Order: sequence, then structure tokens, then C-alpha cells
Amino acid sequence: MSITQAEIKQIRSLREKKFRDEYGLFVVEGEKMVREALDSAFEVVRVWRRDEIGEAAMARISQLSTPSPVLAVVARPSQAAMPDPEPGLCLALDGIRDPGNLGTILRTADWFGVQAVYLSADCVEPYNPKVIQSSMGSIFRVRTATADLPELARRFREAGRPVYGTFLDGTDLYRRELSPEGLVVMGNEAAGIRPEVAAQVDARLLIPSFGRSGAESLNVAVATAVTLSEFRRR
Repeated sequence: MSITQAEIKQIRSLREKKFRDEYGLFVVEGEKMVREALDSAFEVVRVWRRDEIGEAAMARISQLSTPSPVLAVVARPSQAAMPDPEPGLCLALDGIRDPGNLGTILRTADWFGVQAVYLSADCVEPYNPKVIQSSMGSIFRVRTATADLPELARRFREAGRPVYGTFLDGTDLYRRELSPEGLVVMGNEAAGIRPEVAAQVDARLLIPSFGRSGAESLNVAVATAVTLSEFRRR
């Protein structure tokens, strides 16, 4: 199998969000990640292997500092204009900007059986290469959708499903009654949950610190793991 200059150019262009949006494609690298893509419901457009196209060509199309043995181009799934509230326990992310955080959160959601993660429009894109890599394949199992979070939260509440949020002035997570269904909102790394989303929250939760901690707060990915763990423990 050979690879053309036009194909190399297109694959390299997928490093930028504007071209991922234009083509509706993203890149996955590594044996495990490509296998995850092939085993998922995502459409894998093409798979390129280093031993077929050569090391030099793989180095040109790889987005990693050390090119992997295999790379796949995958089609992004389509999304409804306003996604419906999914059943079970769901997660909403308000303004998460760091791709490593988002990838880790998707991996955490996968671990705790949260199948739907809603993103505000200003979140980092879920098909960012760093998000893909740090999700360790969970991007293919956890559904993501961009949503108007205040409207989404309102729809959860109308359906009789509680909306939770994490705040520094909330009440102790470990002492609150928690529902096995509903929406858990996690806020921006610096600013937290914005006021228009907070207005739709039924229960404000706090992860308490212990001892003489001098830390101001937890990393949002860590806070997500702690929160989901407590929901699942009940």
C-alpha cells in the first residue's frame, strides 16, 4: 500500500480544528487506539501502517513526537442540534479548556459507567489529538455532545431528574443524598460553573478537604473522579 501526497496533505491538515470541522474527520494513532476505533460504532475511513507506507511517510503524517506503527483516519459522528437527556447518570462540562483534562474526564466517565458527557460550546473539542490520546480509547465508548447547558439542565429537571453541580460553597458531598440518575455539572478549571448554569442546579456539592490542606481546590479531572465515585458508591 502506498500513500499519495494529497492524502499526506489531508492527514496533516487534521492537526487543526478548522480542517477537522471541514472534513468531519480526526486522527487516531497507536495499536490500542486504532483497535478501539475499529471495534467501535465509529466509521474508520482508512488505516495506515508504517510497514506498508514506510517510516518516512509515517513520520510525515503522525501527530506524535515518536510516530506509532499504525494510524487511522476516523469520521466524526453526526449530532442533533439539541441532544436529548440520556438515561442514567450523565455528566456536563462547563468550559473545560485543557485537552488533557477532557481526555481524562472521558476515561473517568467510562470507568464509572457514565455513557453521556455534554459539553458547553466553549469546551475544548473532543476530537483534539491530545483529548483522543489521553482518553485512552474511552472517546469511542462515551457519547459526547455539544449542548446549551442551561437548557439541557432545565430539561433534566422537567423530566424529574436532579441536576448537581460542584461548588466551593456547596454542602458536603459525603453527607448529601444522591440520586443514581440525573446530571452532574463540572465547571471550568479557573472560573467554575457559570451563573446561568448554576441557576439550574438543584444541589450544590462540595468535595471537602481534610486536615490542614493549603490547596485551594482540586484539578477538575480529579474532582470529577471523586464525585462520580461517590455517586456510584451509594
